[in-house]
Amino acid sequence: MNPVIGLDISKGESHGQAFLERGKPYRGTFQFEHTRDGLAKLLQTIHDVEHASGQRPLLVLEATGHYQSPVVQFLEEHHYLYIVINPLISNRLRKSSLRKVKTDAADAYLLGELYYKEEFEPFKKRGVQLLNLRYLTRQYESLSKMCVQTKLQFQAVLDQVFPALQKCLRGYVFRRFTSVFKVVSNFLFDLANGQRNA
Repeated sequence: MNPVIGLDISKGESHGQAFLERGKPYRGTFQFEHTRDGLAKLLQTIHDVEHASGQRPLLVLEATGHYQSPVVQFLEEHHYLYIVINPLISNRLRKSSLRKVKTDAADAYLLGELYYKEEFEPFKKRGVQLLNLRYLTRQYESLSKMCVQTKLQFQAVLDQVFPALQKCLRGYVFRRFTSVFKVVSNFLFDLANGQRNA
């Protein structure tokens, strides 16, 4: 047997559907709140599935941001493996279905079925270094975009203020300079000192 429980996480409450194996749902859909009592109900259902199948079930849920936090924390405390699925993947399966039903119970059932159709890996908690690296990469990308945008804006302003600058700079040695700012400042300095024949 390959037991799985599909969880549709909502704000403050969730719906679930357990499967003992592919195409074999266990009981009906269940609902629990994100409170101690509600999570105890979830734990009882997990134990029931574990007892019926003889194996610890895997839990499948959609990424819902902070709504999933209490459930995920609870699962980690009890050392259960879970898979967090991108909502676009489950939405693709929902669209391919003939009956387009969108309820929390139907979504929980769909997530359980999705586990048997696709290959997923259990969620791995990222280390601090990986999170820091991801943060720094995003900051670098953001700063790079701002730098490019600033250069484009500078070029646009330069074209408005000095429309004939491109003609004047033609033939001027660009290879000596590492940036447009240095080229313009040196050109203006030379122009002010009368070293450039216009």
